[in-house]
Amino acid sequence: MLETPWSRRHMLHMLGLTAATLMIPFRARARLQEEMAQRARDLIDHLPDAQRRQALYPFEADERRDWHFFPRRRPGLALRDMTPVQRERVWALLGAGLSEQGLEKTRDVIRTEAILGELTGRRQYRDPENYAIVLFGDPASWLTAPWSWRFEGHHLSLTFTVIPDHGIAVTPAFVGANPATAPESHEHAGFKALGQEEAHGFGLLRSLSDSQRAKALIAPESFGNILTGPGREGRLKERVGLALGEMTAAQRQQTLTLIETYVKNVQPELAKRELDRLASAGIDAIHFAWAGSQQPGRPHYYRLHGPRLVIEYDNTQNGANHIHAVWHDPTNSFGQDLLRAHYEASHNKTQ
Repeated sequence: MLETPWSRRHMLHMLGLTAATLMIPFRARARLQEEMAQRARDLIDHLPDAQRRQALYPFEADERRDWHFFPRRRPGLALRDMTPVQRERVWALLGAGLSEQGLEKTRDVIRTEAILGELTGRRQYRDPENYAIVLFGDPASWLTAPWSWRFEGHHLSLTFTVIPDHGIAVTPAFVGANPATAPESHEHAGFKALGQEEAHGFGLLRSLSDSQRAKALIAPESFGNILTGPGREGRLKERVGLALGEMTAAQRQQTLTLIETYVKNVQPELAKRELDRLASAGIDAIHFAWAGSQQPGRPHYYRLHGPRLVIEYDNTQNGANHIHAVWHDPTNSFGQDLLRAHYEASHNKTQ
């Protein structure tokens, strides 16, 4: 049987996946889970009792799903309340979940918060040390019981859910930036924490023909924010816009590059699994949609939406210089898909 140019095998090749890397081998998955658990335990071991009570919650606590990107009071232990040694442990844990790209982006988002504090004269409120770590469950029991952790503050929410024998879930994952581009009046003028998300989005839009662009454009005005925010992760049901199956080879590659801008923020082993899940669900079913201005510097929004993917990007607020961007796997939010498999397997073992 001949394969079409956009068969599953060809798409996996474009994603950088081969038969040997379609699924993370069990030993590699176990190694990653063990390393993450060890770094979490190392952090816990460096916390006195009062800070442990602040940082540790039961796995089933409601707070596990209570993510947000506002500068609010949140569960966990903030960087500003830690010693230098404790902060090093936090960044070591982040390094167990994030790639170098992801770590750099996380630092850049926090750096942008400091810039915002300087621009507004509200350095205490826009505090780059007001980012908190919180853990749910016991990482020491990683071989038998699920656990999770989140690092969060203004314009940043990173969640990892670790499920024995089944893997690590990495969504929802939110990043944002205000200012999106540091103004000329600032010493770091031109600095962009999320420059690639903007550039690749506009690059894909510009590659479309007039008829393709007409299909991708779903609203003349941007929506003013992402639609799948906290508590609304599953809001988007119908896929709209231009399907990848209606794109040229070059445009499809541009789309995959844009997707990887988000997915490759996590460790390579985790990114490979996420990309494989996208390929298994059908790359052709992913839709690219745009709303608002088609010119940088004016309010705009884009979306990538497939069976196992929702990426939203909005740059509307503060004169289109304020970005919100989120990545979801709608089938595995907070590890729900992997947790279901874990609990079903555990139930079968006890029968």
